[in-house]
Amino acid sequence: MKTATQTTVDPSKIMEVGTGFFATKTLLTATNMELFTILAKRQLSGKEIQSRLGLHTRSLYDFLDALVAMGFLKRKGIKEKAIYSNSEDTDFFLDKNKPSYMGGMLEMCNNRLYPFWNNLEVALKTGLPQNETKNGGKPIFEAVYADPNKLREFVGAMAGIQMGNFIAFAKEFDFSSYTTLCDIGGAGGFLAAQVALNNVNMHCTSLDLPEVEPIAKENIRNMGLGNKVDIKSGDFFTDDFPKSDVITMGNILHDWGAKDKKLLIKKAYNSLPTGGALVVIENIIDNDRRKNAFGLLMSLNMLIETTEGYDFSFLDFDNMVKEIGFKSTSLIPLKGYTSAAIAFK
Repeated sequence: MKTATQTTVDPSKIMEVGTGFFATKTLLTATNMELFTILAKRQLSGKEIQSRLGLHTRSLYDFLDALVAMGFLKRKGIKEKAIYSNSEDTDFFLDKNKPSYMGGMLEMCNNRLYPFWNNLEVALKTGLPQNETKNGGKPIFEAVYADPNKLREFVGAMAGIQMGNFIAFAKEFDFSSYTTLCDIGGAGGFLAAQVALNNVNMHCTSLDLPEVEPIAKENIRNMGLGNKVDIKSGDFFTDDFPKSDVITMGNILHDWGAKDKKLLIKKAYNSLPTGGALVVIENIIDNDRRKNAFGLLMSLNMLIETTEGYDFSFLDFDNMVKEIGFKSTSLIPLKGYTSAAIAFK
C-alpha cells in the first residue's frame, strides 16, 4: 500500500526548474540569431534555416523542434520534409521589424546577464554585483549611456518589455482630474506617449539624461506627438522634478537602495500638488512573498547588476510613501507580473 507521501511526491518541478536554463538558452539563442525575424518574412524548411543561420547539420532539427515543443515555432511535416513558421507570440514580439519587438531584452539577457548569473552564489555571500564592475568595468548605466549604440539598444529593450504595461496603465488609470504628467527616467518617451495617446486632456513630459534626448525626440516625432509630449534633459538625483499632477517612474526605484528610493519618492512628493499621484510601475512583489516569483527573481537580478537595488512588495511601497507624507495608496495589476503602485498626496 502506498503512503500519502509516495503518491504526492513528484520530482518533475525540480527537474523543470533545475534544467530550465536548457530552454532559456535555446530561446535566447534563437532570438539572438534573428530566427523569428527571418521567419516573419516567410516560412522556411529546416535546410533553408540552416543555410540562412550558418548552422551545422548535427542537432539542427533538435534545435528547431525544441522551439516547436515549447510553442515558439509551428511546423508542418517532420525533419527533412518540415516547414517552419513563427507562433503568434513570437511573430508579434520577436520580429525585429515590428514596433512590438521586445527581443532587445532577450538579447541583453543572452549577451550580458546569462554568464553573470553563474556567480549568484558569490553575490549572495558577498552582497556585491557580479556584472562588468567585478572586473573593473564601468557600472551598467554609466557604460550604457557612454556608448550611443548600446544606449539605443538598451532604450529599445526597455520599451519593448514594458510597452504592454504602459498601454494598460494609460487606459486603466483615471486621468480625468489631471492635466499634466512627468515620467522620471522616461528613456525613449514611450510611457508619456501612451498616456498622451489615450487621454486627450493630458500633456506629458519625459525626463532623462541628455544622452537619451535625441532618441526620445525621434520616437515622439515619429508618433506625431510633438505637441503633446515634451522631452527634457535632467538628472533625477540632482535636479528638481518638473511640477506635474502625476509623476511616473517605470522600473526606476528597483535600481536603488532604500535611501535613494526614499530620496526619489520625496522629490516626487515635492513636485506634486495636493491630490496629485506618484505612480511606480514595477514587478511589485505580493505582500506574502509567495506568488510573484518573477518579481523575486528580478530582485536577485538587481543583486547581480547593482550595488544596493532590490524589488519590493506593495506593503514596502506603502510604508515608504507614507513615511514621506503621502496620504493613501492603491494598486493596479497590469500585464504579467507587473503592477502600478500609486501614492496620492
